[in-house]
Amino acid sequence: MEKITDMSKKKITPQSAKAKGRRLQQWVCSKISELTGYEWGSNGEDYAIESRPMGQSGTDVRMESHVLKKFPFSVEAKAVEKMAIPQWVRQAEENKIEGTDWLLVCKQSRKKAIVIMDAERFFELLKNYK
Repeated sequence: MEKITDMSKKKITPQSAKAKGRRLQQWVCSKISELTGYEWGSNGEDYAIESRPMGQSGTDVRMESHVLKKFPFSVEAKAVEKMAIPQWVRQAEENKIEGTDWLLVCKQSRKKAIVIMDAERFFELLKNYK
């Protein structure tokens, strides 16, 4: 009997996976830029907000201290198909910049991006927002 394979589950190349991650990081940089009014970039020049190159240690979005005052979050971006939230939370906590809260931005193909953060901190921020 011939085995039928599901062609919809094609493997993504490492290059394509990195490109997806890079696009998500750049989208996050753009959103932070809109909120704070500071320029973002990723072409090696000095910008207040930068998408960190793939494979570098630290947060996925690098921000200068004056940006962090307006947007006090250490951002990890994950563009993947399978969620590994506990592992990502550990990574976000490890990379958290002092004086900020960790924030995960996750995106699966053809779906909207979602944000994950510590629930207690989320409600504390909302309480202070009032």
